[in-house]
Amino acid sequence: MSVGTDRGTGSGRFDIPEVDAFTRAYWDAAAEGRLLVRRCGACGRAHHYPREFCPHCWSEDVVWEAASGLATLYTWSVVHRNDLPPFGERTPYVAAVVDLDEGPRMMTEVVDATESVDGVEGGLRVGMGLEVAFREGVPVFRPRGGVVQPYGLQ
Repeated sequence: MSVGTDRGTGSGRFDIPEVDAFTRAYWDAAAEGRLLVRRCGACGRAHHYPREFCPHCWSEDVVWEAASGLATLYTWSVVHRNDLPPFGERTPYVAAVVDLDEGPRMMTEVVDATESVDGVEGGLRVGMGLEVAFREGVPVFRPRGGVVQPYGLQ
């Protein structure tokens, strides 16, 4: 997947990768509100970002699988400035890495976490539960149930 155009329209957006024949299934599912991962038939491990081979054992016996859409917050950073379109219109936003329940880590954005708890942006805590949401066909994550619950209180 390369980045830089709006699904092949050449709009110069930096938030939507170009769709190719291999990733089309992933992006079509996301447009329908479904998150997919790849699972290896040889070693059984799931992976993300989509690849045509397993990054763990190098097998080419990999298939698309529906993900639960549940994840745990691994880390995050609040971005206050980004000059690339359309990010400048979204600042501040929360760039994050989440652990999908299926195993792989995924880079994403956390949305709907606007309240501050103990001075922490959006009450975010490492280990808090998240669920997938979709913005313009792109998977993002929000606190589970739409309620910010600090780690340890879930």
